[in-house]
Amino acid sequence: MTMTSIVRGVFGMPKRLNRSFTVSLMLFALLALFGAFMILPLIYAVNNAFKPLDELFIFPPRFWVNNPTTENFTDLINLMGNSWVPLSRYIANTLLITLVGTAGHILLASAAAYPLAKYRFPGSKVLFTIVILSLMFSPHVTSIPNYMVMSWLGWINTHTSIIVPSLAFSLGLFLMKQFMEQIPNALLEAAKIDGASEYRIFWSIVMPNVKPAWLTLMILQFPALWGTDGGSFIYSENLKTLHYALSQIVQGGIARAGVGAAVALLLMIVPITLFVISQSSVMQTMATSGMKE
Repeated sequence: MTMTSIVRGVFGMPKRLNRSFTVSLMLFALLALFGAFMILPLIYAVNNAFKPLDELFIFPPRFWVNNPTTENFTDLINLMGNSWVPLSRYIANTLLITLVGTAGHILLASAAAYPLAKYRFPGSKVLFTIVILSLMFSPHVTSIPNYMVMSWLGWINTHTSIIVPSLAFSLGLFLMKQFMEQIPNALLEAAKIDGASEYRIFWSIVMPNVKPAWLTLMILQFPALWGTDGGSFIYSENLKTLHYALSQIVQGGIARAGVGAAVALLLMIVPITLFVISQSSVMQTMATSGMKE
């Protein structure tokens, strides 16, 4: 490290990377290789959705489709049209669970994380320790207690049995607390001196500065709720989700393998689109909304 780079680092001057063009080109090629390798499953899923049945079962399997067709999607539309529950009902149920569960979790996790991050009250450390310990338990371990609680509350066979447990996502609370601790206390104290209430501070100062955190929570929670099928909580057909309806169609055997490939692609489109959009927002807010003491 040269003296110039040390001086620039100490006094906050712009740093210039001591990297040759060849090394930068090699790093770019390496990253491009890893990126291409990671996108291969998505490309394969897209090709499978447009393959006819004879290409789906050919051996050895082919990566690219030779004779693309839309019959898989046409058959899917016909099958859903013959269902006694309209497709729009499944979509409405899914959107209700996904949007309410995601928005509710972000708001609840943020509201609970704010006092834990910025205030010290009796039992605060114990509460946060419980949150950390809850991260150790798999959802399969807590499935029976969750079902018993939902049954005692009379929420079985309702959308509430899916939405309410999603609000208590421990990782979201942990993530929000860690982000809120990075906000300078001097900024909050200045707002209080100016006469801002706690609610005004929370909505106008804290929430905008933890935007990367709640965008990350949206990326984590939305796909989980979008892909839920109701599990053991929902039994009525008119309350089922889109994932359940599409997965039932795939159970028709080998003849519906093409429809299954189309279903897999449709279920992937929404979460991937949300991830791409939110990822760019997270990167932008990470770079532009950082704060220093």
